[in-house]
Amino acid sequence: MRLRSTLLAGFFLAVTAMPALAQSCGGDFQAWKEGVSAEATAAGIGEAGHKALAAATIDEKVLARDRRQGVFAQTFIQFSGRMISDYRLKQGAANLKKYADVFARADREFGVQAPVIAAFWALETDFGAVQGDFHTLDALVTLAHDCRRPDLFRQQLIPLLKLIDKGVVPADVTGAWAGEIGQTQILPSDYLNEGVDGDGDGRIDLRGSAPDAIMTTAKKLQVKGWKRDQPWIEEVRVPESLPWDQTGRMNKLPLSQWADWGVTNRDGSPLADNSLGAGLMLPMGRKGPAFLTYDNFDIYIEWNQSITYALTAANLAARLAGAPAYDPRYPESGLDQDQMKDLQAKLEAKGYDVGTVDGILGTNTREAVRQEQTRLGLAVDGWPTPELLERL
Repeated sequence: MRLRSTLLAGFFLAVTAMPALAQSCGGDFQAWKEGVSAEATAAGIGEAGHKALAAATIDEKVLARDRRQGVFAQTFIQFSGRMISDYRLKQGAANLKKYADVFARADREFGVQAPVIAAFWALETDFGAVQGDFHTLDALVTLAHDCRRPDLFRQQLIPLLKLIDKGVVPADVTGAWAGEIGQTQILPSDYLNEGVDGDGDGRIDLRGSAPDAIMTTAKKLQVKGWKRDQPWIEEVRVPESLPWDQTGRMNKLPLSQWADWGVTNRDGSPLADNSLGAGLMLPMGRKGPAFLTYDNFDIYIEWNQSITYALTAANLAARLAGAPAYDPRYPESGLDQDQMKDLQAKLEAKGYDVGTVDGILGTNTREAVRQEQTRLGLAVDGWPTPELLERL
C-alpha cells in the first residue's frame, strides 16, 4: 500500500534469519552488492538472479518515502474515515460476489473469512488497481543498503532473487516502495513460501490473478496464526466508570468480566459469553470508539504494526461482513504532530522507549502514556491529551 510506513515489522520478525543479516549496511555500494552476490550464490541463485542483482541501483525516491510517515500521525477516526470509503464498500461487496467460489475455497482450506481477505485487498491496492510502480529489487537493495532499518529489508533480497531466478516474477517487477508485490502487497519471502495457484493455471501470479492473490492472502494469514471461525473485532459501548487500567489489546479477559464491569454490545444489549478472551481497545481514549479485540486481531498487528491501520482494516472487514459504521462518540482532544513529538521527547527523557520521536502514536508510545497516566492518577486509557502533556 502506498500509504504504508510501519507495516513491515510484523511480517519480518517471523522470517527465518539468513547469514546476510550479520553483514554491515552502508559503505561502498558495489562492494556491498558483492556480499549479497556471494550470499545469493550460496543460496543457489542462478544466472538470471545474479544478472538482476548486478543491474540493481539505489532509488532515492524510496529513501524519501521511507522517511515520510505523516499519514500515520492521523487519528483513528481521521484515517479510517478516509480509508473506509463508499467505493471500497461497494467494490468489496461486488468482489465478494464475483469471486464467491474462491473466497469459499479460501475459507474451507485456510479458515479465513472472506471479508477479512477482501478488506486487505481493498486497503492495499484498491482490489489490484494501484499496486505500486517502484522497481522492487531496487527498492529492497536501497533499503537494505541504507543503515536505518537494514535487517528488515536485507532478509527479503534472496527470496526475491529466487522468484526472479525461477521466472515467477520478472527482473523488473514493480510494487510498493518497501518491496511488497501484488494485489495484497505480499513480501517476497511470503510470495516464495506461501504463494498459492488459486486459478489452477500452473503459475502463481499475485499481480495479475485475483484468485491467486485471494488464496495466497488466506494462507499467509493462516500461517500467521489466524483461528478458524473466530471473530476479530466487535464494537462495544463502555460505561463512564471502568477499571481503565485493565483495558488494552494484550489484556484479554472473558466477556463475562467485561459485562460485569458494564461493557455492553453497541446497542446496549448484554454481552454474550463466547468462551473467548478479548482485550478492550480505546484507540482515542475512554470517550472515543471502543472495540473488543480477539486473538485474530493480533494477526492484523502482525500484518501492519500501526494500530491505526490494523483497526481500520479490521473495521472494514466488519463492515463487509455486515456490521454498521462504528460510533465515533466524543473523544477528548488529542495532540497534533508537533505536540506528539514533544510528548515523545519528554517520555524518552524519563527513560521510556518510544521508538522514534516521529509524532506518531505507536504501540510503545501508548504504553508509556498508560504508565504515566497511572503515575499521575489519570484514567489509564493510552490516549495522550494536552492535560497529560502539561502535567509532564
